[in-house]
Amino acid sequence: MKKIMIFGAASAIAQETAKLFARDGEHLFLVDMNISRLEAVRDDILARFKTKIDLYEANALDFDKHQELFEKAIQTLGGLDYVLIAHGTLPDQTKTQENPESIIREFNINCVSVISLASIAANYFEKQNQGCIAVISSVAGDRGRQSNYIYGAAKGGVTTFLQGLRNRVAHSGVSVVTIKPGMVDTPMTAHLPKSPLFAKPNDVGKGIYKAMLSGKDVAYLPGYWRLIMTIIKMIPEGIFKKMKL
Repeated sequence: MKKIMIFGAASAIAQETAKLFARDGEHLFLVDMNISRLEAVRDDILARFKTKIDLYEANALDFDKHQELFEKAIQTLGGLDYVLIAHGTLPDQTKTQENPESIIREFNINCVSVISLASIAANYFEKQNQGCIAVISSVAGDRGRQSNYIYGAAKGGVTTFLQGLRNRVAHSGVSVVTIKPGMVDTPMTAHLPKSPLFAKPNDVGKGIYKAMLSGKDVAYLPGYWRLIMTIIKMIPEGIFKKMKL
């Protein structure tokens, strides 16, 4: 039985990923800032699969409690094999860019807290010479665009950090998986107009599950986003800044 901690477990994508590990009978330690939402996730999973699930209420911005969180997870599970960091927010670019305090908050949620949690996980896994850290970043981090550059910059910071972390632990039997979803039809994107490019949470969850099991370095989900972002990154800056993206 693998021991898996999922931070941001009440999010739509994390729920779908958790279901797949629960199907395998793995022991889950689910973390989110709202215990009632976590209880709903747990009850839904246990109605489908026979497994063990523990819950922990935590706020990503409580940086001084991150170490305590991991210690609690390790103690409860009797060890730790996989960590999925899946929390985040999608800010309103126009409103957020007018308030430096809001920008800092978004970076703390989407970047700094992720770096803190991933670092603690890496320190633990490196000592035991095994483990997997998977983090949901975003294709938005591949290039800054006027429509979401605050969110994109935070995710870009996460992606670059994970590249370095992956290089650091590569010889310790530890895998670091960067998950780069494109647009996904979740409550977080409910306000956005939908297009054929939007993926379903269960499809993205399956992709995360497979990437974690295989220890894949980077997973664009769905896979066609790798080609899309390759093309976008190739556009010369002089042209790109004139485009409304």
